[in-house]
Amino acid sequence: MTGFSLVRRLVGPGLVALATVMISCGGGDQGDGRTAGVIRVDGSSTVYPIAEAAAEEFQRANPGMRVTVGISGTGGGFQKFCRDEIDISDASRPIRKSEHDACTAAGVEYIELPVAYDGIAVVVHEDNTWATEMTVDELRRLWEPAAQAKIMRWNQIREGWPDAEIHLFGAGVDSGTFDYFTEAIVGEEDASRGDFTSSEDDNVIVQGVSGDEYALGFFGFAYYEENQDRLNVVAIDDSDDANGAGAIAPSPVTVEDGTYRPLSRPVFIYPKVSALERPEVLGLVEFLLTEGRPLVREVGYIQLTDHEYDLVINRLAERRTGSMYTSTSGQSRVSLEELLSQ
Repeated sequence: MTGFSLVRRLVGPGLVALATVMISCGGGDQGDGRTAGVIRVDGSSTVYPIAEAAAEEFQRANPGMRVTVGISGTGGGFQKFCRDEIDISDASRPIRKSEHDACTAAGVEYIELPVAYDGIAVVVHEDNTWATEMTVDELRRLWEPAAQAKIMRWNQIREGWPDAEIHLFGAGVDSGTFDYFTEAIVGEEDASRGDFTSSEDDNVIVQGVSGDEYALGFFGFAYYEENQDRLNVVAIDDSDDANGAGAIAPSPVTVEDGTYRPLSRPVFIYPKVSALERPEVLGLVEFLLTEGRPLVREVGYIQLTDHEYDLVINRLAERRTGSMYTSTSGQSRVSLEELLSQ
């Protein structure tokens, strides 16, 4: 059975009837403290807009279903997931070995499902006319731990830039965006200066950078698109780029084709295998991977290719558990299609 035919079977009269039965029975306890008909999702603030849009459409098609979507950050979501508190964990990076081990110890099996592409946008105030582009090396010197309390002014990054204090904003330390940014830019996950304003809520970063001419921050590309009338995006020059393309700005095209290096990445959902035995959970996941695909672009992210979605659906159908990644290291250098085809 194809993904499309399966989701049409689930997101339809049969699932609505199932929801009606659940409601008429008073919600029904499933024996693990959960109420039947309620799907619990938590994790990445980056993936939140995708999960929330899918939840709204799924609930609209299936009266009686209730999907709760939280924002605990990628790390916080995995903690809840491995404690068996939620059904689906949203993540803007692959699961870590320590998180996998925690899930294994708790008897929690999962399937790793890429759902979209995202870029990490480096942004500045709309009146910033000097930092239109930066090299990866300049970003590294600005964000590495050794920069704390030392690299404090714009002209320390590049000669000719203003002799003014730079104010930094970034994703919270429990965020997969923080993990990915530090690995891609500094070279080691979680290695970062600590004297910056961090938040799991990307809107806080938007407010901070848009209100300060000398600020610089980073977050998911979707939040830049949503606020591009208030912010400027910085094009990034990957010094390892052998084709000499120079500085490249994030866009739907450059994120999808990987030329916006090294800050392009897939984002994920991790449904629990046991939760997929519940038709409503399987229905939500199938919906997101098939008929819900256009929602990805509607909320500012980039769809996978049709072939990649087919490979993801096969991964789900075959219940292929575990992660495609031995670590987050090198994630930006291997294509998603290669990993899914292995």
